[in-house]
Amino acid sequence: MTRIDAKFASLKEEGKKAFVSYIMAGDPDLATSLEVMKGLPAAGVDIIELGVPFTDPMADGPTIQLAGQRALDGGQTLQKTLDMAAEFRKTDDTTPIVLMGYYNPIYSRGVDRFLEDAKAAGIDGLIVVDLPPEEDEELCIPAQAARINFIRLATPTTDDKRLPKVLQNTSGFVYYVSVTGITGSQAAQATEVGPEVARIKAKTDLPVIVGFGITTPEAAKTIAGVADGCVVGSAIVKEIAEGKPVAEVLDFVKGLAGGAHSA
Repeated sequence: MTRIDAKFASLKEEGKKAFVSYIMAGDPDLATSLEVMKGLPAAGVDIIELGVPFTDPMADGPTIQLAGQRALDGGQTLQKTLDMAAEFRKTDDTTPIVLMGYYNPIYSRGVDRFLEDAKAAGIDGLIVVDLPPEEDEELCIPAQAARINFIRLATPTTDDKRLPKVLQNTSGFVYYVSVTGITGSQAAQATEVGPEVARIKAKTDLPVIVGFGITTPEAAKTIAGVADGCVVGSAIVKEIAEGKPVAEVLDFVKGLAGGAHSA
């Protein structure tokens, strides 16, 4: 059982939905992003998605693209992101960490070396948005063998013919993208999301977590209410981009987490 599996098991026992937060590693700088990361569990975050900055982030909207650019300009690398996770693990051995990013930095490092280093740093899952199921032998299968969950995205355009392929080697949870488009582009609607989550859950026992388009505690509650939990990224990254103190960012996160947990 991975930390992700254990987290969902404990949430189920408590009758609570999951709240997942995304931050970009190294934004606005390494020290600040680590401070935010360390404060997330106390703010109610169940699973941390840690973004690995990349030069061509095709699934990300302007908010997260700019965060990645700030991080890269500040010298953030894949290694520094793994170091950041390892530093977090010194004081927290239970909160799952999911690395979210693109395949190029992993490929450049070498899959075997990356998985070994990720495991040593305390990484529990991977979301690699530009590796489709047809490329599972590339990273997904080796990650599963290393007991690192490989989390796949399903979208409004993932039809019934495609869905089994998307789900076949997915583990940890399924990330349902609530809108057609990039992160931070439009608001998620529970009336549209609910039936799609039900369709996915009919095909898998994995939890289904909904992300994209959630910006307020009310939206977090509404969307978590029709799924197993929700993810907030752009709205949190925006708070960081505005230069707000870490305590204020964490207060904002706490509100979102409270919304999801009250669903």
